[in-house]
Amino acid sequence: MSSDDRGSVGPRGAGQSSDAWRAWLSALATDADAAMAAAMAYESLDAGARAGWLDALDEDVPRLGVPAIAAYAPLLAVERDDALRARMAAAIDSPVGSLGGPRALAGGAPNARVCVVAVPLYLSFFEVLVCRYSGDFGVASARREALRHERELAGLASPDALAPAPIADVIDELAHAVLADLREGRTAPADLAAFSHLFGVRLEAGGCAA
Repeated sequence: MSSDDRGSVGPRGAGQSSDAWRAWLSALATDADAAMAAAMAYESLDAGARAGWLDALDEDVPRLGVPAIAAYAPLLAVERDDALRARMAAAIDSPVGSLGGPRALAGGAPNARVCVVAVPLYLSFFEVLVCRYSGDFGVASARREALRHERELAGLASPDALAPAPIADVIDELAHAVLADLREGRTAPADLAAFSHLFGVRLEAGGCAA
């Protein structure tokens, strides 16, 4: 996305903020789509334009009624330049409290389970795994959602109804499904393997190392 096209998902120019830009910036605290759009638009820019974006944030974030982390975290997730990363980290200078541990929702029939595992990122945003599985027959599907708001979690496995479940129990169920796949020589889906740190195992054929 060019700097000329990003009016709805970025500053119109360093020091040249608009009411629409500030309203959109405020939405970053609660709207996962807005946060993802910010990350994608920012990532597409060259270093000079990214620095200009941060200049606009420096001016406008103090005027907003949302934590600075809401504006900077989506950009920090895609920034690779050490100097710009350090600048954003310094801007997020207020305590944000404990994020807590991963949480889970689960439902389905005994041999056709579905779960949502949510790993906290910042504020009320989570990285999410949506999985359908059976302890006997393995993992039917796994889908990673890079950024979702807390209020969206229960609807991610629609039409199945989900209820909060102990994360340890859900991870145990998933581990049994993974082992069923491994016994048949099947590799775990890549999106599930991305959450292997929750299992303490390598999710790949032939591997079950603690």
